[in-house]
Amino acid sequence: MIELVIFDCDGVLVDSEILACEVICQTLDDSGLAMSVDVALAALVGLDATAGRRKLEAIHGVSLPADFEASLAERLDRAFTTQLKPIAGVAELLRALDRPYCVASNSGHERLRSTFSATGLAPLVQGRVFSADDVARGKPAPDLFLHAAKTMGGFPPERCLVVEDSVTGVTAARAAGMRVIGFCGGGHILPGHDQRLLSLGADCVLTGYDQFAYLPWLDGRAAAAIGA
Repeated sequence: MIELVIFDCDGVLVDSEILACEVICQTLDDSGLAMSVDVALAALVGLDATAGRRKLEAIHGVSLPADFEASLAERLDRAFTTQLKPIAGVAELLRALDRPYCVASNSGHERLRSTFSATGLAPLVQGRVFSADDVARGKPAPDLFLHAAKTMGGFPPERCLVVEDSVTGVTAARAAGMRVIGFCGGGHILPGHDQRLLSLGADCVLTGYDQFAYLPWLDGRAAAAIGA
């Protein structure tokens, strides 16, 4: 039986990936570097800030300006404050879950605080948020998920269920020895992404949180609480 549910944030709790990639492309454009949103989605989703910068520099064959992160962070703050929305049904799901849950994200704690404040999810995740800032290696390494499970109460990996939308996240969850849902309900999901997550070891793919109650690893009590 599943005893702990671990949610990623971007693309799983909030529909942020397209918005973030649009801002990244605008910031790159200011530096004379062109990138489409689709290319950014394919290259960057699931990466932490350091890995994302390395990927962008490798794609363009240049070193990004020293102030790139600061400029990007300022633009993201504005965009998230005015445009960011939670994934449909996620607040209701979190309120209904009858077992411990937490968030484990490659985003930094400052970004996560801004995200949850802007979307009204902060009260539902308070004291339950883990970031790549907390471990030596972010996803795709398993460290973050293992750290979250240990801190939340020492839950064994085989009793944990991860909800992830990215290749990086599914890879990390499987490396941690945890079950993982490939969540494809965000606005950024491209054709074929569901099959890619399944090929990496996702136990199943969901396109909306109305399907969550029907997972075979939840007992009848949990399914009833969620609304099956």
